[in-house]
Amino acid sequence: MEMWFEEFHTPNVKLSMRIEKQLFSGNSDCQRIDVMESVEFGKFLALDGEILFSEKDEFIYDEMVTHVPMAVHPKVQNVLIIGGGDGGVAKELTQYECIEKIDVVEPDEMLVEVCKEHFPELTEGLSDKRVNVYYQDGLRFLRNKTEEYDLIINDATDPFGHTEGLFTKEFYGSCYQALCGDGIMVYQHGSPFYSGDQSECVKMHRKAYRSFPVSRVYQAHIPTCSSGYWLFGFASKKYHPVDDFKPREWKKLKIKTRYYTTNLHRGAFMLPKYVEEMLESEENK
Repeated sequence: MEMWFEEFHTPNVKLSMRIEKQLFSGNSDCQRIDVMESVEFGKFLALDGEILFSEKDEFIYDEMVTHVPMAVHPKVQNVLIIGGGDGGVAKELTQYECIEKIDVVEPDEMLVEVCKEHFPELTEGLSDKRVNVYYQDGLRFLRNKTEEYDLIINDATDPFGHTEGLFTKEFYGSCYQALCGDGIMVYQHGSPFYSGDQSECVKMHRKAYRSFPVSRVYQAHIPTCSSGYWLFGFASKKYHPVDDFKPREWKKLKIKTRYYTTNLHRGAFMLPKYVEEMLESEENK
């Protein structure tokens, strides 16, 4: 008998993939966690029925939230990852010798343990001596931080459920306070394609645009994400992601990537017209 995993992107659209077996299923205090082996995407992890990442395309997301800001900021030493329990973003960051501290704040300890068992190639990033893992709420962690981090990466899943507090006006304000004078925040911005998702994209852009002097949006193609098209936010106290981009310096580091390139960096900020209009309509209010 064939087994299929189905995820609804809208009430009228769903992603369906054939799976070979289910490797794990359990409920943590935060969410339902499932790990499955698929024919096309290898192992993948789903939270509350929605794919978080797969073996075949996780590198795209992890590289784009890591290397874009790292190729702009001249000297990142202290980094905060909010979420990131799978270890993928931390693993990318550990390639940079300049980084002295990486704090990972993940509310779901079971998620980390499940990933350690089924995705050890990702969670090895959490074992680096510079990485500190804190099992607590990200917003609560941020509230007593002032000018401590050069880079904050919000790797939280979505603006609903137990991570809802990480997409509020208070959260963006707390990130601003926790960043150094030239700090950068990067966050997942969702998919703008389906009408039901557009409103959340606009809300996130509104909060970041009003909280930071520099706020831009960039893109990537991630097959298992909604519509296969995903946006990221770049918010900074000082640096512009294109005007202050340092491709020559970044290339000298000889960082290994599979998706990110310095050419792609510039192109990622060249958005389709319908996305530009969606964002500009909010900026002009």
